[in-house]
Amino acid sequence: MYEYVCMKCEEHFEELVRGDQVVACPGCGATKVARQLSTFSMVGTAGQAGAFTSGGGCCGGSCGCGH
Repeated sequence: MYEYVCMKCEEHFEELVRGDQVVACPGCGATKVARQLSTFSMVGTAGQAGAFTSGGGCCGGSCGCGH
């Protein structure tokens, strides 16, 4: 399970992806999407030495979507 942001319409969505599957935005159908660091993917890493434990998503606009 990954979180994505569409670089065309800026919609945020989650998608279960296996292998090299192409991910398309459910809102506009664009395939230009950016995978985000998901809070879901961080489950189980809390407390491990050197683990990244802050929230996920693209808060701060680091993905380029403007949010």
